[in-house]
Amino acid sequence: MRIGYIVPQFPGQTHIFFWREILALEAMRHEVHVFSTRKPPRGLIAHDWSKEAMARTTYLGRVDPLASARGLGRLAARGLPGWDLKASAGFARDMGMALGAAERLRAEAERLELDHVHAHSCGRAALIACLAHHMGGPAYSLTLHGPLSDYGPGQRVKWQNAAFATVITRKLRDEIEEVLAGHLPDRVLIRPMGVDTEVLQRSAPYAPPEHGRPIRIFSCARLNIVKGHQDLMSATRQLIDQGVDVRVEIAGEDDEGGHGYRRTLEDHLKKLRLQDHVKLLGAIDGGAVRQKLEEAHLFVLASWHEPLGVAYMEAMSMGVPTIGTDAGGVRELIEDGSTGYLVEPENPGQLTRTIRALANDPDALRRLSKAGRAHVEAHFRAALGAETLVEQIRTTLATG
Repeated sequence: MRIGYIVPQFPGQTHIFFWREILALEAMRHEVHVFSTRKPPRGLIAHDWSKEAMARTTYLGRVDPLASARGLGRLAARGLPGWDLKASAGFARDMGMALGAAERLRAEAERLELDHVHAHSCGRAALIACLAHHMGGPAYSLTLHGPLSDYGPGQRVKWQNAAFATVITRKLRDEIEEVLAGHLPDRVLIRPMGVDTEVLQRSAPYAPPEHGRPIRIFSCARLNIVKGHQDLMSATRQLIDQGVDVRVEIAGEDDEGGHGYRRTLEDHLKKLRLQDHVKLLGAIDGGAVRQKLEEAHLFVLASWHEPLGVAYMEAMSMGVPTIGTDAGGVRELIEDGSTGYLVEPENPGQLTRTIRALANDPDALRRLSKAGRAHVEAHFRAALGAETLVEQIRTTLATG
């Protein structure tokens, strides 16, 4: 099959999942053509595969009045399917901004003879795929990666016109079934994101921290207040004050390429006098993340909200004992006390106690290392997402 694959601002710092899925689709002998709205900021282009990904990505977001006019003409000729643009000024604005991109996508889909387009977003990328379909392009589908409120207006239009959709957690499926009742495609599947467990595996057995040596903690997520890095810093200060020697490395950058929330975290780090104990690494590539995980005694991500968490999956796949927060859909990935540990979000004190207890229990750390790896290997492999997409696209093509 020939599949169009849309990811907003590809390849961003958290987009390794999409790259893995693209490679998995191609390993299944399908032809994948990658599209994106626009390039990410330079400071977020960090992977060793980024140049290759950008070279093969068609960017749709540039302003093109002629393409917009052609797209509007196609929609007018085919008839808008009862969309009430007056009901939402935001949706009307998004429509205006997406018209040119949708016409370019339609034209590329025709040239490349695409069988289907999948949008890994429910934001403007999904609207572009939807509009391209109504301009005469191929059927499309979408994936919901987080709370519906994060993805802007026009959700009923995007969903009710999709051939099928996937959501990454049961919690998100319950949300859309309530909010979008009567406007969902017939097929809505739960399909979590996944990781390449063959690449993300240890080269040496996990070893707990040695007595008298620092505890090495690694965290990896974009620098944003909701990721809770500031809570990990506060917990680190408490551990040090309690006589526990900790070294923390945080990989990731803010959405402004280092000119946004990073500065707030740097101020917090200085206020807590943690310059010798906490390092902000910036955006690093997947190989560097794997190396940091191999060296870590613990992986900690103290998110205030996390739809599911690829970073947790990567750590567990690498056999690193993992501490997350009981927020969003993380409980669908980490079983508290079995495959990892969960703490309350925005609770540095509880995080401190959990880290300290695990640091003093090498048997528990070894158990978590094995259990986390086995859980991800069984349920969160990247190939599972690719297999689901292929199966559902084939069903769409067969049913016309």
